[in-house]
Amino acid sequence: MSEFVALPRVLARLTELAKSAGRSRSYAVPGLWIDPTGSPRRQLVEPFRFYRDRVQSIMAGPAQPLISGPPDGGWSRRAVVYNCFARATTAFDHDGDGEVAYPVNGQGWRETGTFLKCLALLPYWRWLGINTVYFLPITAVGQDSKKGNLGSPFGIRNPYRLDENLSEPRLGLDVETEFKAFVEAAHHQGIRVVLEFVLRTASRDADWVAEHPEWFYWIDARIADRTPDMPLAAAHHAYGAPLFSPDELSYIHNEVGAGRTDRLLPPPAAYCGLFTPPPDPARVEMVDGRWFGRLADGRIARIASAFSDWPGDMQPPWTDVTYLRLYDHPAFNYIAYNTVRFYDGSLAQPQCIVQPLWERIAGVIPHYERTYDIDGVMIDMGHALPSALKQQIIAAAHAVKSDFAFWAENFDSPQTSVREGYKAIVNSFPMNLHPQFQAADYLSFLAHQGMPLHFMATPETHNTARAASRAGGQAYSRYAWATCGALPGLPFVHSGFELGATEPLNTGIGFSAEEAARFPADQLGLFSITTYPWERAQNLVSWVRTVLALRARQAELLSDLDPATMVFARLPGNPVIFAIVRQTPQGEPRVILLANSDYFHPQAVDVVLPGLPDALTDLLSGSVIKLGHGQRLQMVLAPAQAVWFDVAP
Repeated sequence: MSEFVALPRVLARLTELAKSAGRSRSYAVPGLWIDPTGSPRRQLVEPFRFYRDRVQSIMAGPAQPLISGPPDGGWSRRAVVYNCFARATTAFDHDGDGEVAYPVNGQGWRETGTFLKCLALLPYWRWLGINTVYFLPITAVGQDSKKGNLGSPFGIRNPYRLDENLSEPRLGLDVETEFKAFVEAAHHQGIRVVLEFVLRTASRDADWVAEHPEWFYWIDARIADRTPDMPLAAAHHAYGAPLFSPDELSYIHNEVGAGRTDRLLPPPAAYCGLFTPPPDPARVEMVDGRWFGRLADGRIARIASAFSDWPGDMQPPWTDVTYLRLYDHPAFNYIAYNTVRFYDGSLAQPQCIVQPLWERIAGVIPHYERTYDIDGVMIDMGHALPSALKQQIIAAAHAVKSDFAFWAENFDSPQTSVREGYKAIVNSFPMNLHPQFQAADYLSFLAHQGMPLHFMATPETHNTARAASRAGGQAYSRYAWATCGALPGLPFVHSGFELGATEPLNTGIGFSAEEAARFPADQLGLFSITTYPWERAQNLVSWVRTVLALRARQAELLSDLDPATMVFARLPGNPVIFAIVRQTPQGEPRVILLANSDYFHPQAVDVVLPGLPDALTDLLSGSVIKLGHGQRLQMVLAPAQAVWFDVAP
């Protein structure tokens, strides 16, 4: 447990400012920040005193133990995760003028999210049952070609620098001190801290460009970017993802699928000819927020933007970021699938490694361990990093903290993540949970084959539709969360889920083209100013807490990955009713979840439960249900209703 270093500085500053604050109360916070059992309506407070009292209360309370486990991040098995997007999670119209001011309101307070406000939420998270806070990227955000009015948190300007907009200007402290204070307070509350990092891309105005232009891909500045309405002949000479014929794509997909990298097809010569050598550092300058470099032949070059690394994937280009040039080889002076993901065998050679860049990347996580004492990381797009670089990154982090945890995003083979040392993954589970029969197939797979490592058991992520926006609304959200609580995954609350938020943060996964068009970047919270419905009267806050409390009673069993501990069954004659039974490896039932996966109609349950007591208590509602003759359970489940029985002896 770390000693308090930054937290006393924050407290001293708040105490000093509170003395001269006066009695004016024109700053409001959501009621849930004050009392999660009370009214969610906004309440006026004197801000310096509010935050001072919250910091004092945390520091004065007894230190709570952090979850523990085997070395190399084995504590992840017991993680109960809150996924926080700092600048959005605690964004609030504090002065009540009807809009979220940026960068500050008329009183100088930040209304987008800050680390100080996240610190104030720690007791709320602890009350919910959270023991791990996982932040989406909190690093400095690039501004060149940024999306929305704030820019994407995944457009990293410098992975060693925090986003200055996450500090609270009224304190007069630097953002580093405020984040240190947050981590100290979180650890004192028994909450681990995990950060997400992007390590293979950077913003187009990245700080590293001026120092090391050779770490980036450059194109002639006269080359226009491709547009969707551009004729094909012109498109071949404009900059965008390389164009392959159907036959070429078929060949590429076959080679990639077979794991062969020695015969990968390069992009057309015209495309490769768009790229230039990197300019000399002395000839690089920023003009109107964009890097340009003068080449030896007098041409002007610019940073090449990124696009999907899967050949043939025509999703919109990633105009605000670029790929880092992890290997250097004169024949591969371009961005394509065979240079940034499925590395060509001739390129992925030890002598081609850009070693100074690899060392800088591998040093990112140790920097955050030593400076802020974080506990783990989620590696965004980690699947596309070279294996040797991943090993270097993991080894460097474990050299600082032996129990440091690595999590990954993996929608393919979880065994790959196991081999590479990851302890948990975000996978396709959220997309499989809502479709009625698709969910049954997925749950059946978990019961019969299991997963080799823990996955995030959640109805939504920052890339998917919100659970409350799907068919069934909040009823579905309750059903889905109860289901997540009974599974051998990590319970994962995506920030805003517990409030019944319906607006997506991003349209990254599972959205149709029409749906994505309805949410341009300036309307998506991942890129622009947004708030969550903290004042909504009908929320899921107590429901989330109830399910997590039930899980905590049987945490060791419910987190067990052994498929022998899970039985999944659909009721005979009514396949929309399913049962999840969690049992000991010896087959002794301990938890039974019955759920109606019909989100619109009640459904009758008629099932024999031999060997159980004559009466069962649904721990989600408190209702007592009596079994009939022959241990027959007969009841009607409301649309999307779940019931939870503990049947431990």
